[in-house]
Amino acid sequence: MIQALFKYHFLQNALLAAVLSSIVCGIIGVIIVEKKLVMMSGGIAHTSYGGVGLGYLLGFEPIIGAFLFSVLAALGIGYIKRRGAARSDVIIGLLWSLGMALGILFIAIMPGYPPDMSSYLFGNILSVTKTDIKLMICMTLLVVIAITLLYNNWKAYLFDEEFANILGMKTAFLEYLLLVLIAMSVVALIRVVGIILVLALLTAPAAVSALLTSSLKRRMIYSVLLGCVFCIAGLWISYELNIASGAAIVILSVLCYLTVYSVHSILSKSKRKRITAGASR
Repeated sequence: MIQALFKYHFLQNALLAAVLSSIVCGIIGVIIVEKKLVMMSGGIAHTSYGGVGLGYLLGFEPIIGAFLFSVLAALGIGYIKRRGAARSDVIIGLLWSLGMALGILFIAIMPGYPPDMSSYLFGNILSVTKTDIKLMICMTLLVVIAITLLYNNWKAYLFDEEFANILGMKTAFLEYLLLVLIAMSVVALIRVVGIILVLALLTAPAAVSALLTSSLKRRMIYSVLLGCVFCIAGLWISYELNIASGAAIVILSVLCYLTVYSVHSILSKSKRKRITAGASR
């Protein structure tokens, strides 16, 4: 594959997409896991399918449609959640279904032959285009800048939202900004692992890093590095075995998490037994 990497532009695009998506999922994934927003992220991701269908129907770039639908869904969920007008899990479930239904409807009423939507649903990192790369670069830069400039605010917000509010931090702004960043991250990952599998890449590297360290900064760094390993290794496996890239990346990510979790559990139990045995003496 290394020789092919210097020869084929589509592999170069795929490698760059893997690195960019790893940066996004590594940083935002830690916040998602810490704030328990995994299902909300899934709702935002699936709502974006309606934007993909609308893009194909109206003739503009589908990924832009996915971005618009994701951001609107994120802001809508955030507004309803803060108002307390309805249970957020109900709204997430409804928007999840609505986005998928609209995507199917828009594709169905298109004139001519319907496009192949599998790359948006399940991802195909080998089919990433230069336009996708440019959009991913913009998304990644915005995510990195937003997290870096407000790092201390994010740290306080994650530790104790009420305490951050007492300190005078605008927690409502941070919550809405976080939801928009999640939407941007989802769009950045769609072409890599797809709408259906995006949750695994957002959570697996962050979940593994949480088992390795308690420091927020180190968790983000470890999560980015793990994301790179998962994406590049999954890309290599998919290229060598001629299988779906999104599936290879996700399976590798989940297997790694289960392995680290199992080892961590065994070591924790062993440590507790030694402490108990020492205390009994």
